[in-house]
Amino acid sequence: MDHKRFLDKCVEHKHALIFAAGIATAVVGKKVLESKVVKDAATQGMAGIMSIRKDAEETFQDMRENAEEIVIDAHEEDKKEIYIEDEE
Repeated sequence: MDHKRFLDKCVEHKHALIFAAGIATAVVGKKVLESKVVKDAATQGMAGIMSIRKDAEETFQDMRENAEEIVIDAHEEDKKEIYIEDEE
C-alpha cells in the first residue's frame, strides 16, 4: 500500500484514531503517574509547598503583630496629644 492511500484511509477513520490515541495516552499516563519516581517527586514538591506555606504564615503573623503594635503606639501618641492640649 502506498503512502497516499494509507493517509487517505487514516483520514477516513480519524475519529477512531483519535479515540485510540486517547486510550493510549490514558494508559501511558496512568503508568507514569504510578511510577515511584513521579510519586517521590510529587511528595518532595508537596513537602516544599507545605514548608513555604508555614514560612509565609509565620511571616504574616509577625507582620500582623508589628502592625498591631504600630496601631497601639499611634493611639497612645494621640492620647498624649489630647491630654497635652487639655492641660494648656
